Amino acid sequence: MADYDLVIIGSGPAGMTAAIYAIRAGLAVLMLDRLAPGGKIINTNEIQNYPGAGTVSGADLAIQMFQHTQELNVPFDYKTVREVRVDESGVKTVCCEEDEFTCTAHAELLCTGTDSRTLGVPGEGNYIGNGISFCAICDGPACRDKDVVVLGGGNSAVEEAIYLAGIAMSVTVAVRSYLKADPIACEKLRSLGNVTVLEGWDVSEFYGDTRLRGVRLKEKGTGGERSLDCAQVFEYIGQIPATDCFRGLGVLNDAGYVEVDAMMQTKVPGIFGAGDCVVKKLRQVITACADGAIAAQSAAHYVQSLK
Repeated sequence: MADYDLVIIGSGPAGMTAAIYAIRAGLAVLMLDRLAPGGKIINTNEIQNYPGAGTVSGADLAIQMFQHTQELNVPFDYKTVREVRVDESGVKTVCCEEDEFTCTAHAELLCTGTDSRTLGVPGEGNYIGNGISFCAICDGPACRDKDVVVLGGGNSAVEEAIYLAGIAMSVTVAVRSYLKADPIACEKLRSLGNVTVLEGWDVSEFYGDTRLRGVRLKEKGTGGERSLDCAQVFEYIGQIPATDCFRGLGVLNDAGYVEVDAMMQTKVPGIFGAGDCVVKKLRQVITACADGAIAAQSAAHYVQSLK
């Protein structure tokens, strides 16, 4: 007999939405996370595109979501999941690092999100969420008529730079090698009058006071340096799915993302995925919530089928 019907691993918007839907469906639920509930939105200064919330800080939205789960008495615990195993009967065992804690469930929801790849240069850690962003759609509107910098040369960087060019006064795209995005997108980016592309520049430092004020660059060929004062830096140097603990399940693609179908089901019966850690095109709060709702309903149908 399993301890729970559904264990949700991750308490970002996907996980918390799933918890709300699952508990309302009558499932015995446990939600786990190694960090505070909210996921990456905790580090977002302002969210302006979540319907009905107006302009809200990521931390405040996370608190509201978590309070909703607690009003429904969703159990939550701070645990770092080390491994998930599935036995021959289909029961899933979650093994955690803290106190060798383990629990079993009929179904599991994997929604651990992603970690943004960072540069690791001086000053970076001081300004993440306070001048350094990883989401132009989230934070770009606050930069209207301001100078911004985009770091990276892949498709995400170029596409978001084009988007920002329609909002900001100026956009400087700095890339350590050269633009590697779709050629048509690169051509469009270069055609924009308020965009400057700097190829062959490394970031040496982020600077500011209580908030980010700019970024220093070093040219790879000559060693020359320049400082760019700006209101915001958007880093697009890659995402790292936080899914290492799921590698033994056989549900990840080569990049480490969870592969799911339209009902958020993986190829392992009773294991579902949701949010930023699954293979998808758009990673937003609203799409994570939608994933979580679908996954919870699918999990409920799965658990009911076992009875």
